[in-house]
Amino acid sequence: MDVPLYATPEHAAAASGIAECFALSLSNTREHAFFLEFTGERLELRQHGTDTPGPIVVDFVGGAVGHRRRFGGGRGQPLAKAAGLQTGHVPSVVDATAGLGRDAFVLASLGCSVTLVERSPVAAALLADGLRRGALDAETAPIVARMRLVHAQAVAWLRALAEEARPDVVYLDPMFPHREKSALVKKEMRAFQAVIGADEDADALLDAALTAARRRVVFKRPKGAPFLAGRAPTLDYSTKNHRFDVYVLAGMREVRE
Repeated sequence: MDVPLYATPEHAAAASGIAECFALSLSNTREHAFFLEFTGERLELRQHGTDTPGPIVVDFVGGAVGHRRRFGGGRGQPLAKAAGLQTGHVPSVVDATAGLGRDAFVLASLGCSVTLVERSPVAAALLADGLRRGALDAETAPIVARMRLVHAQAVAWLRALAEEARPDVVYLDPMFPHREKSALVKKEMRAFQAVIGADEDADALLDAALTAARRRVVFKRPKGAPFLAGRAPTLDYSTKNHRFDVYVLAGMREVRE
């Protein structure tokens, strides 16, 4: 799906730089089913029409992500346990399906160095803008400094990693097509999924992750969903709506001591 980038004339130069960086087309109108808009302060993904969600942005400073940073449960939360965070042991992580970067930011806030890999130019542009604004805030700047964005196809990127660049953990939260509207899938996320599309290569992604990771692969799934490719994980951690399937390749403590 072509999602052009719109900006008013006063912000046209900045918008042109964003478009060039992520190979986005430019538009002088908002008359598109979905479009990006650079407001001068932030980059937004918008949907044209009535009864549509508000603008989708990557915001690491406030909103739900800011609340989660302060009250998310620290290392006791399921995501942190699944990633193998232990006292004195902070893994390096590749989030190979970065999306809006929310889980990656949580892991970075707990001390992990996180590489965010995102194939979609729209999502990558939103992430880059969120990281830019996060770096300007005194509270989030040290966290964002531990995050690095890579705009690439994850399977090929993981397979091409040099031995010395392999992370301790590869984290996967691919998008799967939803057959029906669910109360668990908010309107905002349905719009985002319509633009980004489903990750049809999830099986190949798991294979590449298992080869690239040194210690473990964490696969986020809807609670009750079958195991990917029928492969049972070593262990799992559940939340109300999700399950983190963990494929343990080696113990974290082996490298850190």
